[in-house]
Amino acid sequence: MTKIQFLFVSLLILLLMSCGSSKKAAAVSKVEFELEKQYQLYKGVPYKYGGTDRRGFDCSGFVGKVYKDGLKTQLPRMTKDMATMGKKVSKHSLKPGDLIFFRPSRKYRHVGIYVGDNLFMHSSTSKGIIKSKLDNVYWKKKFRYAKRILIY
Repeated sequence: MTKIQFLFVSLLILLLMSCGSSKKAAAVSKVEFELEKQYQLYKGVPYKYGGTDRRGFDCSGFVGKVYKDGLKTQLPRMTKDMATMGKKVSKHSLKPGDLIFFRPSRKYRHVGIYVGDNLFMHSSTSKGIIKSKLDNVYWKKKFRYAKRILIY
């Protein structure tokens, strides 16, 4: 094989490899874009038990709305039913769109959506729709597991 043929084949392989990885990156960035769009739309909307719209959201109502409108995926209404879907992923393998499940007390469960950079968005009972740090002292203790619903 001549030097020119070798360079041509090498460049062709690099080009093909970069095409495959750009599709994956584009899929992730589309999810991130949709999540941020939904967050900006509902940021600050108050918490309302049983709420599923702009007048107020509970945690599963907000997660369901974001998935339905932003990610075009229907989820069950209740947190406990959402928890039965998808595949468990480790805290260190989280991707934007993964559902994050917490157990704030024996009686209640909480769900949010991982958005990247160690942040998740959710409906806080005191602050409404916000982003919180996953390693916040409170949430770190209450974290139970994460589930991946979206296929990357």
